[in-house]
This record gives sequence, C-alpha cells and structure tokens, in this order.
Amino acid sequence: MESRATSESTAEQAPATSQPRSRKPAEERREEILAAAAEIAIEEGLERITLRAVAARLGVRAGLISHYFPAAEDLVDEAFARAATIERERFFPAEGPPLERLAHFVHHIDSGASWPLARLWLNARHLSRFTPSLEETLREQDALDRSRLREIVQEGADAGVFAAVDPEWASIRILIAVDGSGSYVNSAGDLSNPAQARFVADVVEWTLALPSGTL
Repeated sequence: MESRATSESTAEQAPATSQPRSRKPAEERREEILAAAAEIAIEEGLERITLRAVAARLGVRAGLISHYFPAAEDLVDEAFARAATIERERFFPAEGPPLERLAHFVHHIDSGASWPLARLWLNARHLSRFTPSLEETLREQDALDRSRLREIVQEGADAGVFAAVDPEWASIRILIAVDGSGSYVNSAGDLSNPAQARFVADVVEWTLALPSGTL
C-alpha cells in the first residue's frame, strides 16, 4: 500500500515547469490547509471553501487537499471551528481584571473589529439549516464562547464588581445581544445611531447592573 508520505508527494507534485516542492510533515500540512480554509471563510464566506480554492491559495494541487480532507464538508466544519477559535482569543483576553476583560469584549464589538466574525457566524447559521455537521460545530463553538464569557461574569460577581447574577443566564443574554447586533453586519444602512451602536454595551451594563457608560 502506498504510504501517506508517498501519497502526499504524488498529490502535491508540481508541474514540470515549476520548481519542485519540499514535502512537509503531515500535521504541519494539515494545519496549513485549515489556516487557508479559515482565511477564505472569514474573507469570502464558507460557501467559497472548496478543495480547488484552498489549493489555489496554497499554490498546490487539489489532490493534496483531498488527501487530507476527502469530503469538502469536513473541511468547511473544521475551518469554521478554527476561525471561531482564533476570534475567541481576540474577544476574550485570558488575563486581567474581569471588568477590563469585559470592556475589551464590548469594545471589540462596538468598534467593528468583530464584523468579520459576525459575518461568518451569520453565514454559518444559514448554512447549518442544510448541514447537520455544521450545526453541531456551531453548537460546540457557541458553548465554548458562553463558557469563556461565563467565567468572566463569575469572576466579576465573586469580586463584587458585577451584580450577583446567574453567570449562565447573563452570558446567554449577552451573546443573544451580540448575535442580534451582528445580524445587521451586511446592511449598507447607517448603523451609527447610539441605540444601535451601543446596543451590546447597554445590554451588558443592564444585565450586570453596571452604571450606564461604564463600558
């Protein structure tokens, strides 16, 4: 039976007119493929993730991509999870006082820095209606976001900075506000009205009994 390394070498073989490519370890190549697919997901949408599109971005043949991801659906699921994970780290700093971490989260949304991710989630929620595996991935990533936010709320409540609310209840309410705000991300209309521009901040302050304007 042909070995994995040999198979990759065959799938990746460059045209005779180009320079020969160096063979990469399997795990490194897989990570490279996922990173490229995640970039496509954020920049162009999950529908644009195809074996050919990822291959073109990496400058390899489509056969190499199918070697690691025989089903394009699996690549879409994992690319979404990768993109969501990267953005989660930008949303939620791992260290710092809970109020400071929460303020960073709200600013990331209010400043528009979260728009690429909002587009991706909106895109994924639509496609998940027709793709059970993507729906499962969505639920997993949503649970991870909720867990990270729940930790911040719990720390703040324990420190007396936030109201003594149920952290699960609070995190669900806040993320619903985030999703509601993100549903307008593709709109060409004016979104500068304070009632809309500060919607997430207002909901967070209200939920945690923070003075208006704290965030």
